[in-house]
Amino acid sequence: MKRQIFSFALLFCAFLSQTNAQIFKMDDEPRLQFVDKEHYISAAMQLDDYLPFLEGKRIGIVANQTSIIGETHLVDTLLSLGVDVKKIFTPEHGFRGTADAGAKVKSGKDEKTGLPIVSLYGKTKKPSPEMLQGIDVILFDLQDVGVRFYTYISTMSYVMEAAAENHIPVIVLDRPNPNGFYVDGPVLKTENKSFVGMHQVPVVYGMTIGEYAQMVNGEGWLKSGFTCDLTVIPIRKYNRNAIYELPVRPSPNLPNWESVYLYPTLCFFEGSIVSMGRGTETPFQVYGHPSMRGSYTFTPQSTSGASKPLLEGQRCRGENLVEFAHDYAHNANELQLDWIIDAYQQLKNKGFFKDYFRLLAGDKQLQRDIENGKSADEIRASWKTDLEAFKAVREKYLMY
Repeated sequence: MKRQIFSFALLFCAFLSQTNAQIFKMDDEPRLQFVDKEHYISAAMQLDDYLPFLEGKRIGIVANQTSIIGETHLVDTLLSLGVDVKKIFTPEHGFRGTADAGAKVKSGKDEKTGLPIVSLYGKTKKPSPEMLQGIDVILFDLQDVGVRFYTYISTMSYVMEAAAENHIPVIVLDRPNPNGFYVDGPVLKTENKSFVGMHQVPVVYGMTIGEYAQMVNGEGWLKSGFTCDLTVIPIRKYNRNAIYELPVRPSPNLPNWESVYLYPTLCFFEGSIVSMGRGTETPFQVYGHPSMRGSYTFTPQSTSGASKPLLEGQRCRGENLVEFAHDYAHNANELQLDWIIDAYQQLKNKGFFKDYFRLLAGDKQLQRDIENGKSADEIRASWKTDLEAFKAVREKYLMY
């Protein structure tokens, strides 16, 4: 009897050992987490790490409404500490982040500080030597969303290029990438280069803006192979495998984490006749068209940050994806091509694609594949070789 009990105990222990090994293996796999603004420390908050670089220097700052330390704007904080801020450079949407997507941003003067504001989204996208006169150091602090066609990385690249040409150091204050947990999409072909895609990277590249800056510098992507004198101040407590709830909306039509999460796929509709909710309370959380099927309806109206939206005043029918976003832990970490494919099938006789789609995709092939009836899996398989090559390059510059 004792032998039977002992044998049973051994078998039970072996079972537990195997089960624990399986549990450990499951727990050891990366799991997508949700992180709010209280659980990481952005580089901007780590003043001791970058103030020594600014002491006794004349500073130009690339900033917008996301450039904050707690509840205070970075510019206000630095001025209160006696830093000699000379000029503010601002990207798409302007210094206060209220301009429409694609709307030219005017240069001017900040009402609060009196500092000159130089627009880098309009006629000028790259600072001229005259704009950089009297600047010893450029401090860059913008909240990116980790998507190739989101133009803050293009602004950063032009700033780095101008700084390199004029022998001015650049300090990038890193911030979390809320879409940093995956890499997906077609890799840009050089013939499709534009301000919504400057480099040979996929749509979703899985890097923070500081890591991206290092890649631009290290891969020789600046004009004439220039190298920028670059310093990246890292984030503390950053988890790449996480969705980040940002403290400030990065642009007018990304009001919450759901819109940021859905943006990489839904922005493709900018190159089509489909509305993705500009001019509603749920931009980049819905999509639709008057001729589509669907249980969800919305009517775009002209609003702040979305004047004259696509299909203004027309009742659109389509899909609300908020609940899909809330199920992030069970969703595949990839572009949701089925949404685009389904919309195309419904509207292909109405001139679905616009020329802009090619620039967003960075490759003509995606439109061709959709038009030729290829499935999402077939399309994604065609990206595999280019994505693997990019990931090998990306690996050299990951900081976290």
